[in-house]
Amino acid sequence: MMLASFLIATPASAQFWQCAPFARMVSGIEIYGNAGTWWGQAAGRYDRGQSPQVGSVMVMKPHGKMRVGHVAMVSRIVSPREIKVTHANWSRRGGVERDVRVVDVSDAGDWSRVKVWFASMGHVGQTSYPTFGFVYAKPATTQFASAKGGAVTHAALL
Repeated sequence: MMLASFLIATPASAQFWQCAPFARMVSGIEIYGNAGTWWGQAAGRYDRGQSPQVGSVMVMKPHGKMRVGHVAMVSRIVSPREIKVTHANWSRRGGVERDVRVVDVSDAGDWSRVKVWFASMGHVGQTSYPTFGFVYAKPATTQFASAKGGAVTHAALL
C-alpha cells in the first residue's frame, strides 16, 4: 500500500531507475540482482522461452559496455520480428522509456540477437545485442504430492 502511494506521488519518469528494479516493478517478476543473472534465476521459478509475450521480460546478455546485461518488459508485439518494450536506464541514464522499438536481427528468427531503439540517435543503431530469451510473468508450474496421493500444481496453491 505504501509503495503504491509512493509511485502515485512520484511518477516513474521523475525517479532514477536501474533496469532490473524497474522491470521487476512493471512485470511482477520477483527476481533480484543484475539483469544478466535473471535468466539463470528464473530457471524452475518462471517459464522461459524464445518467443516474446506481452508482460514477459526480455533478458539481454552482458555485452561490451553493458557489463551486467539489461532487462526490458515486452509491452506490445508488432510483428514476428518486432516488439515494443518498456524499460529503464537505456537512452537516458536512469530514465524510463515506454513502447521502445526492438527488432529481432538473429539469423534464425529466434530473438537471440536484437537491435534496440536509441532516442538520441532516432533509430535502432548498428549494435546487435545477444539475448538469453524471455522470462514469462506466470510462475513455472511445479508439482507437489498431495496428502491424498495425487499431484497438486504450484499454481493451484496460489
